[in-house]
Amino acid sequence: MLRIVMMGTGPFAVPTFRRLLASDHEVLALLTQPPRILRGNRQAPPSPMRAVAEEVNLPVHWPESVNTPEAHEILRTYAADLFVVCDYGQILSADSLMLAKLGGINLHGSLLPKYRGAAPVNWAMYNGDPETGVTVIHMTPKLDGGPILAVAKTAIDPDEDAVHLEERLSQMGVEPVMDSIALLEQHGANPPGDLQDPALVTKARRLRKEDGDLPWARTAAEIYNQHRAFQPWPGTYTHWLRDGAEPLRLIVKRMTPLASVARCAPGQVSSTDDGRLVVATASGQISLDEIQPAGKRVMQAAEFLNGYGMRPGATFGSFEPISGDDSAPPASPGSRA
Repeated sequence: MLRIVMMGTGPFAVPTFRRLLASDHEVLALLTQPPRILRGNRQAPPSPMRAVAEEVNLPVHWPESVNTPEAHEILRTYAADLFVVCDYGQILSADSLMLAKLGGINLHGSLLPKYRGAAPVNWAMYNGDPETGVTVIHMTPKLDGGPILAVAKTAIDPDEDAVHLEERLSQMGVEPVMDSIALLEQHGANPPGDLQDPALVTKARRLRKEDGDLPWARTAAEIYNQHRAFQPWPGTYTHWLRDGAEPLRLIVKRMTPLASVARCAPGQVSSTDDGRLVVATASGQISLDEIQPAGKRVMQAAEFLNGYGMRPGATFGSFEPISGDDSAPPASPGSRA
């Protein structure tokens, strides 16, 4: 039986946290991100992990940084054998990791060394990867760079979105975490683990609002992957570039990729037959099934077409300025230079 301090904030960590609470290990406390302040100086509801801890009256701490002397003093009082980290939102320094006898393990939502960083599930789906998974590492101060202790893989369903995939991966990660804890119990601070190949590292940076802008010069399959990958935030959107009027921002709530070939340029409406709003891409077409004009409610395509009088030949495209080169999504290993 190990004395464990859990570190986590978001829903991805909840299944592992509940499993640890039900295990023979002693979970001493939770460290989580500080509560967010919303508009109007309102405090956000407790994070998913904090809500679980409060269910069982577990001590909860939310230091601004886990690497400060004040946070270290809190951790020393628990004399933990192990830190279990998942979806926490902070990087532990070497000094922080030394405060647990066996250091820390981290559950990450990708097949490391692919997609190190904040949004691994989203970028795997964006890049059209056929499979993904979870990895448990023995932590080092390098972001997601420690030796691999356990891995579980799964195919990415061609029609699931990032919300559903992340939920599946969160459940899939429970047993690899328990297996990794067993390794540490058996071998101490130096369990057997596979070093990550630095040549295979790809990054999964944090998502930005502009990532949701639909680039119609990509293929229908790529645009559909983008739409699935960026749910629930930043979502996907485009602008109707209207003649003689301001561009109208349209949030795309639901779309369907079509293999049919259009006889017009990417980003142009090719058909409005039978109430379907079909847009050309570089290869194939996209049916925009549910859209939300800026400041309005969500509409089915037929209702939007009737209300706004859109016809074939209308053009969609970018309107808001896009940030610099670092806003480009990371390449998958097969497409890296």
